[in-house]
Amino acid sequence: MNQAPATSLQDIVGHAKEYGFVFPSSEIYDGLQAVYDYGQNGVELKNNLKAAWWKAMTQLHDNIVGIDAAIFMHPLTWKASGHVDGFNDPMIDNKDSKKRYRADQLLEGKAEQYEAEGQAEKGKALLTEMGRLLSAEDLAGVRELIIAENIKCPVSGTANWTEVRQFNLMFSTQVGSVAEESNLIYLRPETAQGIFVNFLNVQKSGRMKIPFGIAQIGKAFRNEIVARQFTFRMREFEQMEMQFFIRPGTEMAWYESWKEARMKFHKAIGLPAEKLKFHDHDKLAHYANAAVDIEYQFPFGFREMEGIHSRTDFDLRNHQELSKKKQQYFDSDLDENGKPYGNYIPYVVETSVGADRLFLATFCNAYTVETVGEGDNVKERTYLKLHPALAPFKVAVLPLVKKDGLAEKAQAIANSLKSSFRTTYDDGAAIGKRYTRQDLIGTPFCIAVDYQTMEDDTVTIRHRDTMEQERVAISDLKEKIGYQVAIERILEAI
Repeated sequence: MNQAPATSLQDIVGHAKEYGFVFPSSEIYDGLQAVYDYGQNGVELKNNLKAAWWKAMTQLHDNIVGIDAAIFMHPLTWKASGHVDGFNDPMIDNKDSKKRYRADQLLEGKAEQYEAEGQAEKGKALLTEMGRLLSAEDLAGVRELIIAENIKCPVSGTANWTEVRQFNLMFSTQVGSVAEESNLIYLRPETAQGIFVNFLNVQKSGRMKIPFGIAQIGKAFRNEIVARQFTFRMREFEQMEMQFFIRPGTEMAWYESWKEARMKFHKAIGLPAEKLKFHDHDKLAHYANAAVDIEYQFPFGFREMEGIHSRTDFDLRNHQELSKKKQQYFDSDLDENGKPYGNYIPYVVETSVGADRLFLATFCNAYTVETVGEGDNVKERTYLKLHPALAPFKVAVLPLVKKDGLAEKAQAIANSLKSSFRTTYDDGAAIGKRYTRQDLIGTPFCIAVDYQTMEDDTVTIRHRDTMEQERVAISDLKEKIGYQVAIERILEAI
């Protein structure tokens, strides 16, 4: 059994659509760029990933609780957070192709090219210079750097570039019946601010003591000009964020702790260590004093999947200044001098992972093409090697044939398992084809009901990854399968 060559993003996109994981949004009207719908299997996989994240945060930590804040927020929220004035991407157009690009992504692509050519130091120097120019808001310098590096438009093949301009990514709309400027609000570009404005509500109502965290899963919206790479960069997406409130001066220790904790989570859900890495930011966001990405090796290269940021007291302090409402915590713990720490605005360490990016990483990693058999019987086998707890269906029950009571027996077994984990029943086509159907959507276990079942109440369990089969009593199925598909298996590995 041999692994086939690496698959392309096109393979992933095709499989996702054909087997009910992801569809282009509004496809009957030719779709809407960078917007996708999750199909019947995709929504199950995504929900399972969200459940694993949620439990890892709120169930494994006594000092982390969850909220669900509204998408619409008072517009001053985004003034305080810096999004109104500074939530921009540097854009550049090619005059010949009329195509628009993010200037930083063009330079990052050149740096990746240098690294692939064995000139890693040259690529690192380029990213450092780009970070310096962007931090100084020297957009003319960014354009000059693109020209100096002889970066050309992939469509026109020319370097006939416009000036670099900043483009704000927030969607705006009006609330109420009159479209006046005073009624302007925004679709939230991140979920973090819903946590910050509820800091005191949660702290006081939950009697939370620092350090403590607030977790949230929710939709966010960004008007991405260059949206690409399937569900990696979308205009409507879902974030899983946790803001961890801490005493000033302890942020770097907590930052390192959460870096390692989040990496352990990704390994626990089945992403291999060799496809994960930390990438320190070359240019820090306006709110951060330290930032790192956890990157996954997608078919299009290593890209950000999760960010861990030390946000200092930027958010709470700005909300305090603009709202005139104190965002402080009284810390009764004693310092090294035996005195209470007293009132302060907490610092924050943030972990923020895109649910859609995590879905894509999990799907890409699970997509497996192998050659099986020997001699004239060699053939390709495709299956999704998902962690059993994440698979859309945990088990499929398949009667060998539809006669002699086997179908009724199989249906009864399926019904008995449904209350414990997601179960499907299939009696169409030859059983080999039914195994293949389940492999293609990642079902870890198939139960075959045959004539022996009618005699001794045993069935055959087929294991997806190895295709090995074992005989098991029907009475043992819930416990045997239930143990392996439980989300606890992920939580235990964190």
